[in-house]
Amino acid sequence: MARCSNCKAPLPPGSLLCQYCGNRTDVDLKGIHYYTTHESDTPRICPRCDVKLKVLDLKLDDRFLIDRCEECLGIFFDPGELEYLLEATVENRGGIDRAGLEAINERREPNQYPIAYVKCPVCSKHMHRVNFGAKSGVIVDRCKQHGIWLDGGELRQLFEWMKLGGHLLEQQRQEQKQREEQEREKEHARKVQGWDEEPSLFGSYSDPLRRSDPDLFQIILKALRFFLK
Repeated sequence: MARCSNCKAPLPPGSLLCQYCGNRTDVDLKGIHYYTTHESDTPRICPRCDVKLKVLDLKLDDRFLIDRCEECLGIFFDPGELEYLLEATVENRGGIDRAGLEAINERREPNQYPIAYVKCPVCSKHMHRVNFGAKSGVIVDRCKQHGIWLDGGELRQLFEWMKLGGHLLEQQRQEQKQREEQEREKEHARKVQGWDEEPSLFGSYSDPLRRSDPDLFQIILKALRFFLK
């Protein structure tokens, strides 16, 4: 369970604000990897605070940069960075804990922001709201071209989701979805094939004799033999 960096009291799931001392606690990225904060060469703007994001180097595989707002503690990940960070830093030993995954959503505090489409820190276009994985309960803001925005506190919940096996549940869901899609394609192919094999009133343009009535087919063959004699 996450604890307040000031008084060490337990924090509610998905919350940054300590109910006991009022301290605002960020995810302890220093506990994951050493990082340094420096200015970005290409300005990226926080979609919540409208201020320039700071760049964090997590030193993951020598260099791993993410952008964070120092006011709201939201984080912007380039495409693939969030998934890589979760895989590299969170270890799952117990498989899928379905009860635990349900619990983190039941205990989660209401969203700190009203539901709205926010702008991408890079291109300023409105991002899509997407549910990250199965049972995570985290609705991320995604720009298909530039990356994912997480509000403050959501990264911690994704760490917990990963630890409880949420990514494994998501893999199962994707595999099941792929199997269902393959079955639909096979069923469609069977229907198309069955439609082709059904007798038609007018027969097939490609093979009219094969579609004809068997008795008529025999008559035509006899006629051909007569004229070829």
